[in-house]
Amino acid sequence: MSKVSAATVGRRLSDNEANAVARMIRVSPQKLNLVAAMIRGKKVSHALAGLEFSRKRIAGEVRKTLRSAIANAENNQGLDVDCLVVSEAYVGKSIVMKRSHCMGRQRIGRINKPFSHLTVVVREIRDERKVV
Repeated sequence: MSKVSAATVGRRLSDNEANAVARMIRVSPQKLNLVAAMIRGKKVSHALAGLEFSRKRIAGEVRKTLRSAIANAENNQGLDVDCLVVSEAYVGKSIVMKRSHCMGRQRIGRINKPFSHLTVVVREIRDERKVV
């Protein structure tokens, strides 16, 4: 099976949308989804401020992906940065690395190290009443 870009696999983006995808993030999807839920539906300025002061370890990676989506919106789509809203932020499961851990009585325990994918979609909204 050949590799296919994320734009052809997912839904098509409209003219007022831009996205960024971070793959193989070394965190479980459940923990990453807690941080992604923090930014859904917010203006990008509020989302960046919330991620800046979040104490979650993965917030820096989410902030980097959000900044990439903002840059894609500005450079590729020509959208106004001040009117951008995080319309979607969803998490997908990736691989799970299996590692072994030596235990007592010559037993071996299993350690799972999960990975995740993060997709952030920003949309330009001109009407200020719809923005949270």
